[in-house]
This record gives sequence, C-alpha cells and structure tokens, in this order.
Amino acid sequence: MSSAADVTPTGRPVRIPGIDKIERRRIALAESALKTLGELGYARTSLREIANNSEFTHGVVHYYFRDKIDLISYCVRYYKTKCARRYDEVVETATTADELGAGFLAKLTQTLVEETPMHRLWYDLRAQSMFEDQLRADVVAIDQLLEEMIWRILSRYAELVGGEPSVDAATAYALMDGLFEQAVVGYADDPAGAPERLVHRVSQILPKLITT
Repeated sequence: MSSAADVTPTGRPVRIPGIDKIERRRIALAESALKTLGELGYARTSLREIANNSEFTHGVVHYYFRDKIDLISYCVRYYKTKCARRYDEVVETATTADELGAGFLAKLTQTLVEETPMHRLWYDLRAQSMFEDQLRADVVAIDQLLEEMIWRILSRYAELVGGEPSVDAATAYALMDGLFEQAVVGYADDPAGAPERLVHRVSQILPKLITT
C-alpha cells in the first residue's frame, strides 16, 4: 500500500517528510502550477504559461521538469496522492456504518466544491493518456491509488455492517469514480445541485455494494 502511494512509476518520491532540496522545489513548482493547470486544462497549458502565472521563471520551470507532460504528470500525482489520503481518518475513526458514510460523503462533496479545477485536470489527463503514451504509466498508478482508497472505505463499511463487499475493488472504483466524474461535469452548470445529487446517488449505491 505505502509503496504505491510513495513512489511514482518513474521512481520519484512524492512524500513530504525527508525530501531533499530538489524535491522540495519540484513540489513548490507543482503547487504553483496547479491553479493554472486547473483553469486551462492539459491542451491549453504550456511551461511558459505556467511560469507566466507563477513566481517562477520559464527557465526555472524547465530546469526542474523536462517538458509539459513531465510537469503535469508530477502535479497530478502530487495532488491525487494527497486526495487519496484525506479519507484515511474517516476510515480509522468511524465506529458505525452511518458515521463512516456521513464522513465519506462530507469529504467527497467538500473536494467537489473546493477543488473542482483539480478534478477536471485529472479527468482531462486521464483521457489524454489514451493518446499520449508518456502519460499512461502515471495515470495507471494514480487510478490504482484511488481504487485502493475506495476499497478501504468499502471494506470498512462492510465490516461495520457485518457483511462483505459484493463487488471487487475495480468495480467499486468504477462505480464511485463514474458518479464523481458526473458530479464534476455537472458542477459547472449547477454548482448547487451537483453536490446534492452526488450525495443522493452515493448514499443509494453504497449499501448495495455490501452483502450481509
């Protein structure tokens, strides 16, 4: 579990504790670039555009990242690793299924509302990976990380209701991710209704993924 979260397909660590100076600068660049990337998306973003909207020069950005794909992949890996870990506290502290479900939904809707551009970027990048071979390994690794996160939630939920998951990890992830992607798309036109629909749909489907 920890190896998938802490080591990227290219061997670069994304952990904060114990990182070296170069990695700290790459993280700083990633955090600075994420806002521009979220607003413009994959196709419309260049290293120069990122530099123009940050405190860093184009030369500095290019020094730490060989090209746009390298930077964007790093940014999304960095962000999604943090996303996958934000539910750990809910899983570890919930003592009832209702408590777990409420905590999961609260964080799910919070990230939908507060970080919509980052999720748009992720889905954009995942679609682009079908055409860009250089992106594929990173996308597969991130998907695996998110699948494991959903499986931790579902397994704990099943344990709390005294049952077992009725689907495998890949199916559970596909269902939850599909609902969340629909919410991300819908949020642009209906920011008030999209979170409510997401809560309703996930609340409906979660118990159906458990056999007792």
